[in-house]
Amino acid sequence: MNHRKTCCGRDFTLVVAGQIISLFGNAILRFALPLYLLKETGSSALFGTVTALALLPMILLSLLGGVLADRVNKRNIMAGLDFLTAFIILVFYVLVGRAPVIPLFIVTLMLLYGVSGTYQPAVQASIPALVPKERVLPASAIVNQIGSLASFIGPVIGGMLYGFWGIGSILKVSILCFLMSAVMELFIVIPFHKRSEEKTVICIVKEDIKESTRFLKEKKPVFIRICFIIAGFNLFLSSMITIGIPVIIVERLSMADQLLGITQGLLAVGGIIGGLFTAAFEKMLNPGKAYTLLLLCAFCVCMMGVGMLLPEQTHFLKYLILSGAGMLVMIFSTMFSIQMLAVVQTQTPAHLIGKVIACIMAFIMCAQPAGQLLYGILFEEMSKGTPFIMIGTGAVSFLIALYAKNILRELGGNGCNE
Repeated sequence: MNHRKTCCGRDFTLVVAGQIISLFGNAILRFALPLYLLKETGSSALFGTVTALALLPMILLSLLGGVLADRVNKRNIMAGLDFLTAFIILVFYVLVGRAPVIPLFIVTLMLLYGVSGTYQPAVQASIPALVPKERVLPASAIVNQIGSLASFIGPVIGGMLYGFWGIGSILKVSILCFLMSAVMELFIVIPFHKRSEEKTVICIVKEDIKESTRFLKEKKPVFIRICFIIAGFNLFLSSMITIGIPVIIVERLSMADQLLGITQGLLAVGGIIGGLFTAAFEKMLNPGKAYTLLLLCAFCVCMMGVGMLLPEQTHFLKYLILSGAGMLVMIFSTMFSIQMLAVVQTQTPAHLIGKVIACIMAFIMCAQPAGQLLYGILFEEMSKGTPFIMIGTGAVSFLIALYAKNILRELGGNGCNE
């Protein structure tokens, strides 16, 4: 066997090492930049607007990312995008404090999220080229766990760096991370055979979308209804947590930046636990009854709102309720998401899986910018009504979960049969 094509091979090890460094840099940036914006402006509406706009290029470029990964050397994509990210952060570092805050943040975050949307498909597509077929699953698991670990460690360390040394320390560490990752990736050897295609990337994406849409409409209309359910949760529950948790901890409860980092880390831990629970209780889980997980998410959000009704002097107790309920939401939502992804993977023809998943992900992500914009305005205009925003979100999520009950029944017993 080629020594390169093992889970311990040189090239796969370099990909893993590059991912550890790059994703850590990405995680502390995603924590620090929105926090800096919120603290500088004190405006929930601006915070929601900027983070909503930042997601748009990620949605669009995630569709292009898969196409590029099949047609351009994956090593060049990864290294080039890491160098580009380091350059973007360097320019931001030079301009922060000199250029207008809002336009600078909008442009920077849009660029960073766009790069992220293009980067990950290249990493995922490189795995089959670097490991034997029978090792693709464990290799993919390693890469995915690195992402989860970075999402946990990044905000915690980012909160400490930001709290003690400010935004400058975060930017310097991030630049170093992306440069180190890019240099390491230059030494990766990934087999690549250039395609001789006349079609442009845009034409290919259009054809993929048409083919995926035709399959969903004609063969699996239930998937479309499930997409609307998840989009509804993204519009309300996910957006409320994304905007609400930083606003509540920093603005309403006036807690330390380090505590926000710990909370963001706990949310990531919830995602990891949800994945482990799904694997451990695989035989017991039934996609047809997965709506119960959505009901639990709605209940936890209502508990957040009830916790915020506690007396003014119980700030730390409110913080604990918010963080604990947030982690539970992540556990239940991750268990739901993994089951739905497994259903799509097992009920979609092999040659369509990548295209269908890309279209589904792009569709359900479209709701999040609108939701973040909505909740930014709500938290701004109803500063004293925070508990009722959360309880209202829980109530709407509860109704969506009840709507999901009838739809998910169509998936049958295990949801994995054609």
